[in-house]
Amino acid sequence: MTEMEADAPVPGDEVAHLQERLIQETERLTKLFDAYEEQHKELLDTRAEIEVLEREIIEKEIEREGVESLLRDKDDRYRDLETDLAKSNKRLEYYDIELPKMEEKYTREKERLGRVFELAEELDDDLRLAVAEMKARDDWYIDHMQLFEDLNKAIKQRYDMVEAAVETERKSQHRRRAFDDQIASLVEMRAAEMTIDQAEQTLVDSTPAVEETDDAMDESADTEVPESVNSDDVSEVINDESESEPESSKESSDGEGVAEDVSPSVEEQTYSESVLSRVMTSYSIPDSDKDEFLSFAQDYDHDNNGYLKSSELEDAAKAWSTKSE
Repeated sequence: MTEMEADAPVPGDEVAHLQERLIQETERLTKLFDAYEEQHKELLDTRAEIEVLEREIIEKEIEREGVESLLRDKDDRYRDLETDLAKSNKRLEYYDIELPKMEEKYTREKERLGRVFELAEELDDDLRLAVAEMKARDDWYIDHMQLFEDLNKAIKQRYDMVEAAVETERKSQHRRRAFDDQIASLVEMRAAEMTIDQAEQTLVDSTPAVEETDDAMDESADTEVPESVNSDDVSEVINDESESEPESSKESSDGEGVAEDVSPSVEEQTYSESVLSRVMTSYSIPDSDKDEFLSFAQDYDHDNNGYLKSSELEDAAKAWSTKSE
């Protein structure tokens, strides 16, 4: 065998040697890896600690800035307080001068308010007395209100009765005038056919008959007038109407000379002054429009008797008010 062959290891020994070295290298590598992991952990811990320290540094810096700001605020407040103190001292000096004046004003105002309070108490007493008097007056009015209502109804009833009496008297006078006109027409017709002497005799003979007819119509008119109506009121209204009412014109409708009634004109319309005044007052018609209102009211003479009664005047007043609105 040669020398090289003698030095060459046996294959079995080489494998064992290699395995041993592998084990050694593996152990060393494991130790290195463990050391690396420890170093890595230490590095991570160091970094975490650095971050914590950095945050603490930032917080400390913020805290320092806050303290500095607080100190600046305290300094500013201190200066403001010193300024306010100086102003207060000056104001106190001014108040020391003004205090006696204010005390004097307060004394005067106190006395004035005392007098005002006394007047207020007197006015309050007067008010209570006035309220009591008004309550007593209202109680009296409530207790006697029915009397006023009854009086108003009685007055209205009296007006209605006066109007009814006037209307009855007007109808009586109207019938009397119509009868007189018919008698006169008949007498004229007979006189045209007779001689003058016979006509005079006929007129003399017809006079008692006319007087008897007038007496009968007067009696019928007296019985139609209500007893509760004051005769003075009726006579006054009738006299006013008779003075303002002209005679109605008559026309002969046929050859026998029968007279017919003619519708009254504006001037022939009659009325009761008291009723007209009451209606105009109720519907707020001024006295200056009286003539115009009477001219307007002639269209509301529904029975065409030449007399405007209460209901007709009220209808005309309603239409007048509607037209005015």
